[in-house]
Amino acid sequence: MYYPYVNAYRQNTPNDHNGSNQVMTVLGNGSVSVQPDVANVELGVITENVSLLEAQQANATTMNQVIEALLRFGVPRENIQTTSYTVNPRYDFVDGEQIFKGYQVSNMITVEITAIDQIGSILDAAVESGANQVNSIQFTVQNSDTYEQQALQEALANAYDKANAIATSMQVNLNPIPFRIEERTDTMPIPFSKLALSAEAGATPIEPGQIVIRATLEVKFRY
Repeated sequence: MYYPYVNAYRQNTPNDHNGSNQVMTVLGNGSVSVQPDVANVELGVITENVSLLEAQQANATTMNQVIEALLRFGVPRENIQTTSYTVNPRYDFVDGEQIFKGYQVSNMITVEITAIDQIGSILDAAVESGANQVNSIQFTVQNSDTYEQQALQEALANAYDKANAIATSMQVNLNPIPFRIEERTDTMPIPFSKLALSAEAGATPIEPGQIVIRATLEVKFRY
């Protein structure tokens, strides 16, 4: 863990000379809470059959039904993307002997949903149409640049407040204009863990909460 006040100042290096012989380094932190307006959901269809052809055909039929259900809810086709398609043989082990069980076909898609208030209904429709895997939901925000800039502004102001507090405590004159700023941004969507949905469960409540967009700046001042 990095503590900004530990080693908060140091002797400058030869490249730092500019009429001052001391450098103070602080970390500034800023954050902005945002209501998410996009959800990325990974869901899919897994089918099993002794016949590979029948497993593939059943999978394709069911996945087409799932996609049609998404389209009926207004999800644009360009917001539906295949992320993986796998075929695996299945075996049972009886008394140490490997016995062929059949094939498993898995088709996973990622769906971008902008109708945040309908996420639960959309997922229910997908499950009712045959989707039997819903692995994760990640909430994000469109046009995040504005919020990231706000977080950076807060981080810079926070860095100055810290440096000014240290300078006041040390009774030294701080040059308020930093000579070096290094950005360390960290914007993370809020993920949901693997979900277990049931077609009989009724409308599934999904709460997006808020996304916290954070920014961290390493700022160097002279004093």
